[in-house]
Amino acid sequence: MNLRNFPGTKQSISEIGLGCWQIGGSDWGKVDDAAAFEILETAVAAGINFFDTADVYGDGRSESLIGQFLKRTKAQIFVATKLGRTSELYPDGYSPDNLRAATEASLKRLGVDALDLTQLHCIPKVILENGAVFDTLRELQREGKIQRFGVSVESMDEALLCLDQTGLASLQIIFNIFRQKPITALFDRAKERNVAIIVRLPLASGLLSGKMTVHTTFDPKDHRIYNRDGEAFNVGETFAGLPFECGVSLTDQLRPLVPENITMAQMAQRWILDHDAVTTVITGASRSDQVVANATTSTLAPLSPDLHRELAIFYAEKVAQQIRGPY
Repeated sequence: MNLRNFPGTKQSISEIGLGCWQIGGSDWGKVDDAAAFEILETAVAAGINFFDTADVYGDGRSESLIGQFLKRTKAQIFVATKLGRTSELYPDGYSPDNLRAATEASLKRLGVDALDLTQLHCIPKVILENGAVFDTLRELQREGKIQRFGVSVESMDEALLCLDQTGLASLQIIFNIFRQKPITALFDRAKERNVAIIVRLPLASGLLSGKMTVHTTFDPKDHRIYNRDGEAFNVGETFAGLPFECGVSLTDQLRPLVPENITMAQMAQRWILDHDAVTTVITGASRSDQVVANATTSTLAPLSPDLHRELAIFYAEKVAQQIRGPY
């Protein structure tokens, strides 16, 4: 596993991280405790030392499982969590007391004295524009409750807005072959400000695994059913904002571009890692074998310049106009 520096620190983190939404056991179908711990253990064995979670994943279950795991592992894990989407906070309850209470709850579930990184979790743009939430985060940082803070955003407008905040450590964004806008809209600015880029949805909710067809079925509690058209939250978080059948068709059109001896999922993640603004890619997993396959992407050679050009043309001509939701 190759490591990359987390900007502004001496911390080196794995360029493939582990997204822990799945182990919350909701929104992606059931993942029991034994499977969750196997996923976490497999990640560490594969050299992954960056876990991304949130207080709403399984209503705190993801954080709690990670907290239990931290007590029994000798590995040094950088844990990034998020706050801002619980009913106490979203959409307009972002008072200092509520933010503090959410932070204390995450500290308790994770069993740590300070959070390595806390991120505002896709909160309304008007709250970001007001800026008071950042004052509270800076106060929590001064108190030693959090080591650093960042923001998980839905759109490039929100990302650029947050870059103006003093002390911002990271931006978490949707970035994949189907969502290429950050390359021109964000990456140079983020590097100038020395802000980490954490990439989520690298496989577009599984589309870019190359294993789905229009007949693929999901658990009724899986967000790929109940949020397929943005019924529950931003449509961009599900299939990167593409209509499912359209996404399957686009994936099929990508197949001839996949190099020999690697999978489509590996190509998709390697493509992301080829952008030097990216700090880590938080690929989720509901099985341990998926963790191993994702981790191997770190050892692959960069994709060719010709393939990068082909994928850029593919996006511009066939994908960009299909994307729904804030972008």
